[in-house]
Amino acid sequence: MEAEGLVPQKSSRSAKATIDRLAAALAAKGVTIFARIDHGAGAAAVGMSLRPTELLIFGNAKGGTPLMQENQAIGIDLPLKALAWEDASGQAWLAYNDPAWIARRHGLAHGAGPVAAMATLLTELARHATT
Repeated sequence: MEAEGLVPQKSSRSAKATIDRLAAALAAKGVTIFARIDHGAGAAAVGMSLRPTELLIFGNAKGGTPLMQENQAIGIDLPLKALAWEDASGQAWLAYNDPAWIARRHGLAHGAGPVAAMATLLTELARHATT
């Protein structure tokens, strides 16, 4: 499960409940939810099985636009995403890309404020969603 730039966190809830809780917390903070993708349902639709796995795509133009003004290629990593899944033992996890890692990936020099704000928000909301 280790991947560079990925921030994983165990959840005390199911994958679905974790994403539900994260989505509600993001909406309460005024963050736009662009999409929710149920990978398990997608697998089932083609006759395959997959443990519960859901992706949430979300963001805020006020936070992301300054980063894109510096390097538009960061748009490949924005909006932000969070993935919840259940492993083979039934343990649910939530993970997201570390905003500082995203900024480094794109060589941003001036995005410290927005990046720090994104990281703080994600840490807070991930903790809320998983406990």
